[in-house]
Amino acid sequence: MSEKMQQQITQAEQDLLHTYNRFPVVFDHAEGMSLYDTDGKRYLDFFSGIGVFALGHGSTRYKNAVKAQVDKLLHTSNYFYNEPAIDAARKLKAISGMDRVFFTNSGAEAVEGALKAARKYAYLRDGVADHEIIAMEGSFHGRTMGALSVTGTKKYRDPFEPLIGGVRFAKYNDIESVKALLTDKTCAIIMETVQGEGGIHPADPAFIKEIRRICDEKDILLILDEIQCGMGRTGTMYAWQGYDVRPDIMTTAKALGCGVPVGAFLLQGKAADRSLAAGDHGTTYGGNPLACAAISEVLSIYEEEKILDHVNMIAPYLTELLDTLAEKRDDIKERRGIGLMQGLEFTHPVGDILNRALDKGLVLINAGANVLRFLPPLVIGRSEVDEMMDILKASLD
Repeated sequence: MSEKMQQQITQAEQDLLHTYNRFPVVFDHAEGMSLYDTDGKRYLDFFSGIGVFALGHGSTRYKNAVKAQVDKLLHTSNYFYNEPAIDAARKLKAISGMDRVFFTNSGAEAVEGALKAARKYAYLRDGVADHEIIAMEGSFHGRTMGALSVTGTKKYRDPFEPLIGGVRFAKYNDIESVKALLTDKTCAIIMETVQGEGGIHPADPAFIKEIRRICDEKDILLILDEIQCGMGRTGTMYAWQGYDVRPDIMTTAKALGCGVPVGAFLLQGKAADRSLAAGDHGTTYGGNPLACAAISEVLSIYEEEKILDHVNMIAPYLTELLDTLAEKRDDIKERRGIGLMQGLEFTHPVGDILNRALDKGLVLINAGANVLRFLPPLVIGRSEVDEMMDILKASLD
């Protein structure tokens, strides 16, 4: 590390609130699958900014669309319409099959809106406001107070209690634990279609389908969090589409903007028709022209450049190599995941592996103490998969 980079890190530690344990590197620029630090060292990016850079770094089409909108119109507020928001909402409805869109600034804000919509739906139905929500153990939905309330990791919640009430936690992929928590007050069940931060755990098909059946039977809204697992990462535009179920409310973010901070929650059917109304929810920046121009171009690129086809072509190759590695090593318990959202669970913490990989020029991250997480750009090629595996193997010992 150069003296310059060390000075930058020291300055950051003096000025920034220490809520992140950052890796000791200062990134300067990026291109394609590669990140470069301020010393000019190249790193293969197999994390894509927590799944944000689905199109890799520096897509010319994407950059030109964002630059053009910067020169045209940045902000109007939601007191007025703007063309990029209209266009982005239309395209987002088309790929999801949902009925209504609300644009936010982040995934956590999308979760906040989804929870409010579910509570409002139940309030209009019953005329009371003491409803309950079932969430999942091991889940992660965000750091804001509402999203934190349904995040199923106790250490994240405890310092900030009391959070919003009426939240109960079931075991993920255990339908009996869900049924045990159902009451007449249950208004929603929220879950990640594939748990990300909790260790890369896909929903069992029987589990998610039975959740959907229960929700239909009892007039409960199903909220599926697709913030990390959505936008093509699992080989379908949204992971729930691969299970042949449909949520009443869905959250999306991360790759939705491919770098521009943006999120959304989408509603369908009764949730769209009988929940939030004028005055119930709002945002100053959500749906602004810049963010929505990014969304619109991202969705066009996905369609025209057949991103899903590429994911379904390259993901089996990555999966095969990870499976082979897991079979050869006694310290790897299993590989889990769908598409280009993969995890290797080890019998020990993976922090040292991450540090060695970074030193060798590979950006990976964990999902819990013992799981290596793989979230490469969706346009990754076989050569980059091979390069990643070579560095990973060299970093394991």
